[in-house]
Amino acid sequence: MVHVYNCHPFASQQIVPTEQEPGLVCCGGGALFVVPAGGCKIEAFQLGEEGCPLICRFATMGTVQGIRHSEIGDYLVTIEEKNNATYLRAYTNWRYQAAEKTRVGVRLLGHFLRGSSMRGAPKEQMEIIEIPLFERPLCVACCGVTGDLLVGCPKSLVLFSLKRQALNDKLSILDFERCLIIHLPGLSPQQVAICAGYIALQAELEVLVVKLERLPDAAFTQKSADKKPQDHSLVPQDMITGAEHDNETGNTLHMKTDDFFIFPKHQELLGDRAKDCGVKVSLEWTGMESEARGNLIITYILYRRFAPDFFEGCSVEETRLHSLQFHPVFTSNQEVCVEGGRGVEPTCLFCFFSLPKTGYLYSVRGGVQMVSAYQYPENAQQAVLTDLFLHIITKNALQCFSVRCAAVAARAEDPYIDTTMKACPPITMELCALRIQLFIGLKALCQTGTTPGSVCTCSVPPSWVATRAPSRGWQHRERTPSCWLLSKVHTVTVTSL
Repeated sequence: MVHVYNCHPFASQQIVPTEQEPGLVCCGGGALFVVPAGGCKIEAFQLGEEGCPLICRFATMGTVQGIRHSEIGDYLVTIEEKNNATYLRAYTNWRYQAAEKTRVGVRLLGHFLRGSSMRGAPKEQMEIIEIPLFERPLCVACCGVTGDLLVGCPKSLVLFSLKRQALNDKLSILDFERCLIIHLPGLSPQQVAICAGYIALQAELEVLVVKLERLPDAAFTQKSADKKPQDHSLVPQDMITGAEHDNETGNTLHMKTDDFFIFPKHQELLGDRAKDCGVKVSLEWTGMESEARGNLIITYILYRRFAPDFFEGCSVEETRLHSLQFHPVFTSNQEVCVEGGRGVEPTCLFCFFSLPKTGYLYSVRGGVQMVSAYQYPENAQQAVLTDLFLHIITKNALQCFSVRCAAVAARAEDPYIDTTMKACPPITMELCALRIQLFIGLKALCQTGTTPGSVCTCSVPPSWVATRAPSRGWQHRERTPSCWLLSKVHTVTVTSL
């Protein structure tokens, strides 16, 4: 007898009622956040209810260029532009905007105790936190374990620690403390990711994954004695300036070779070999805890560099990395997070990034290894990794692939899982494409945070109008898009699939 199983991963589709064309979208906390194209406001929709009703709508202080949501702390962070200047802002207690005529407080980073808005009785109001930076912010990421904020700048990464103070049983204030600056001479990040002490940054054709570790005083003293002076430890400011001077000298030499092009070759360095990648990382501690200044070290985990491939079916300009993300997997056997005790560390941590034609999935916690490499039938514009599937969007389709994250996590929790009573599929099992759902003009894709069984897509189909030209007959001329579709796609549950 032959059993036929339905492996269709998509169950249904639900339309999100937006009044304006979406520009940016992100999900988190059971809500979908939509930034209208060219607008200075944010709309939040409830994903857990039928019809995706509007939660609230509030104005921003500038044109939003990037937006992220943090599950820990339930805050939004935006990169905004106004008067040719770029700003980084955090929006906390945004759910209070569901009530009409709600107060809004604006304050600087670190002023939640001295600010006048906090004097007297606690107020139910949304807070806008201005986060000053020395450099222009390029990208942001939030840690899913601690809620910390990582900001990518042209020459550095800035790490902000999330602080919380409870005013009463119902109200609490969130704030951030700038605790660490990671200097990256010669490498400008386009995307960043952070999770449980691991930091990943993505340039145009390079990916670097490192881990921040705090060692005991005795262990740090012994390790510092064994290291050479040029190793990656805390360095004075004059040494950082010297490194930047060396970088400028290298750029000057590079400008003299503009008569020809040099393409770097493919390179993959895992574990201890990744420190030989040529990217010299230095740390500058800026936090209030002086005892943490001396025992903070950085460990290289992964370095991957790609060369433009002329045989991939796309031009050199299109050959660039995208969709960098960390994906933690939690199981029943979880360790308590020692630093701050604000969460638990994941059993496994995966790092995903993608080229237009190929996606790469690595396991980086407890030893680094490549888990899977995905070959796309079309050029992928964006990809999102979940516990069960890998979703990618092309120009006109939403595609779904199988993943092996659960198998890696199961073997990490129980190395002897393969017995006569139970078994786990090997992580090297061949991957497969499960479904290709057609859309028109897909622009963005995001995963819902609290409901991992659904994803949200934004499509803007082009409009066509027929015109008649003299002596040429009928022609088709493309005009500005006049319609859009923001939808929530439900996936089949694990048991049903």
